[in-house]
Amino acid sequence: MPVRIPDHLPAAGVLESENIFVMSETRAANQDIRPMKVLILNLMPNKIETETQLLRLLGNTPLQVDVDLLRIHDKESKHTSIDHMNTFYRDFEAVRHKNYDGLIITGAPLGQIDFEDVVYWDHIREIIDWSQEHVTSVLFLCWAAHAGLYHLYGLNRKILQQKRSGVFVHRRTCQHFPLLRGFDDEFFAPHSRFAEMDVEEIRQHPQLQVLAQSDEAGAYLVLSRNNRNLFVMGHPEYQKSTLNDEYHRDLAQGLTPNVPQNYYRNNNPEAEAIARWHSHGSLLVSNWLNYYVYQLTPYDLSDMTAMTPWESR
Repeated sequence: MPVRIPDHLPAAGVLESENIFVMSETRAANQDIRPMKVLILNLMPNKIETETQLLRLLGNTPLQVDVDLLRIHDKESKHTSIDHMNTFYRDFEAVRHKNYDGLIITGAPLGQIDFEDVVYWDHIREIIDWSQEHVTSVLFLCWAAHAGLYHLYGLNRKILQQKRSGVFVHRRTCQHFPLLRGFDDEFFAPHSRFAEMDVEEIRQHPQLQVLAQSDEAGAYLVLSRNNRNLFVMGHPEYQKSTLNDEYHRDLAQGLTPNVPQNYYRNNNPEAEAIARWHSHGSLLVSNWLNYYVYQLTPYDLSDMTAMTPWESR
């Protein structure tokens, strides 16, 4: 089934060229289908690139998805035109009265800043708190995962001396979870961050469970026991070139970044990058949308009390 997006969103052309089924609002309005309503809070600098990455994953699921794009403030973006933001993005005041089946909160380039020093931290907390009453399931990515664990469960991250960048092997630490259906025993996922959560602290928290982790990169998939919040510490949405683009961006800024690990052929930054996580990323988002959104959400979104919570496993 298609992902439904606003008419003329730039991502549409890219996704259609990749044979991913997208549908305009105009066409979707003529279908008698209850789509999953998913809100995306996009905190990444390059909004269009991140939109395309996330819509690519949502467009590979068997469900029709109706997407709204949310911005954290109305200040001008350095990397995205004001026309694009005003045309396709909503302010929180425009959606706070609504309910959604799913919410995705992206990463942000804020890995070395204390949460309370982030200029829009109060807005982030407000949206996270709102989501616990107005959204069936929330998917937190990278920085947002750390922020959500800190705000909701009081767990803080550790700042790393060097950026964790590369593609790492992960393993399932639990077996019988719908989120992990179809997963191999070991799988790859990319990371790009300056901080890390302590796996044992997460394990000791009575409301959380670690579903997958990496010996090199630490905790990767963490699920709340009420199944409402999924924390993904990496970037399963990244396209093949993203880590390469970040690496060369840092070089151009006069920084001395480490070469992303396990990413270039023979670990040579002059060689071809190898994408080994796309199938995992698609399966992860498909399982989340199916088992933690579609299977639990009420048909009538105005009645979130009708959501069917699972018992803790």
